[in-house]
Amino acid sequence: MIHEEYRSFVEDNLEDAKKLLRELGRIPAPSHGEGLRADYIRRWLLAEGAEGVYVDEALNVVWPVSAGDDNPLVVFSAHMDVVFPDTDELPMREEGGRLRCPGIGDDTANLVGLLMAARYVLRRQLRPASGRGFLFVANSCEEGLGNLKGIRKICEEYGSRIEYHCSLDGYLGTVCNDAVGSERYEVEVLTEGGHSFSAFGKRNAIVSLASIIGSLYETDPPVSKGKTTYNVGKISGGTSVNSIAQQADMLYEYRSDSHEDLAAMRERFLAVIESYRRQGLTVNVRLLGERPCGEGVDEKVLLGRTNRVKRAIRETTGLEPVVRPMSTDCNIPLSMGIPAVCTGLVAGAGAHTREEYIELDSLLPGYTLGLELVLSFFETGQ
Repeated sequence: MIHEEYRSFVEDNLEDAKKLLRELGRIPAPSHGEGLRADYIRRWLLAEGAEGVYVDEALNVVWPVSAGDDNPLVVFSAHMDVVFPDTDELPMREEGGRLRCPGIGDDTANLVGLLMAARYVLRRQLRPASGRGFLFVANSCEEGLGNLKGIRKICEEYGSRIEYHCSLDGYLGTVCNDAVGSERYEVEVLTEGGHSFSAFGKRNAIVSLASIIGSLYETDPPVSKGKTTYNVGKISGGTSVNSIAQQADMLYEYRSDSHEDLAAMRERFLAVIESYRRQGLTVNVRLLGERPCGEGVDEKVLLGRTNRVKRAIRETTGLEPVVRPMSTDCNIPLSMGIPAVCTGLVAGAGAHTREEYIELDSLLPGYTLGLELVLSFFETGQ
């Protein structure tokens, strides 16, 4: 089978892949601050012999292969940013066959898998099949309030030409072909405040914000399709223990895989806010991020792409794929009617915690899977 050749390539390059993973994983890359990683990846691709590599305004690193002016394109991406705000070198340690580092599985290890596929293409001097072009993309701003800025830029630049997008993200065996949309807000409450003793009885912004949170949490989320959720993720405010708080704020989001349910949540959220404003409370609302659901995708084509990924997972890793909706870079192409699938190349746990780790033994089957997926769009990969 073809993947045995790919497995041999991964075996021969596995130590290089681990070295790249250790070096790249230590480089800090908060959303909107991926510059150091972008420069490292750009230089790595150039050293491998890639031509035409560029870094765009969103800090995406893009290597176009046979991407002319108007031919259809396939895009494979993996995001550079991690969820943590660190600007110093990220701490890493290796023990018991596990590599531990914040962001190592989400998404650094998947990104290295994409780069290994790029190395294969370069060393074999391959070209995409069927007149297509191909984009290798190390993208920015997938996490948190990055608001999918990187893939938005790719779709803005190439959108009408993209016929398929695959995002390498998450863990082995997980497949996403449906977008969980979300809306994220900052909510600020302002009151007159005052001294905790002499001004006792005046409105306290923290108490008022807590009341708003309570009202939001009395909401039963609508479910017309799959699942709808909401969450207050952070609160702050006040001055001191003996001050009636004049200001308090929170970060609030709701998510759903349904356009209709997102709209219903928006209506309920704004109704709660308006009810407190009618009580004379100053409440400021700022939209921080918006991730769309999928819309207008050819279901037959999407099913074919999904089944192709599932088959590759089974044949390469022996795992039975689990398909579920997620919030990923695929939200943007799916919202534009472009078939898109997300899957992971490594085993691990602890995503979005500082204890995150990957299983080093999973790199061989995982990176072989990455080659299977990428090279199915190249001449010798058919």
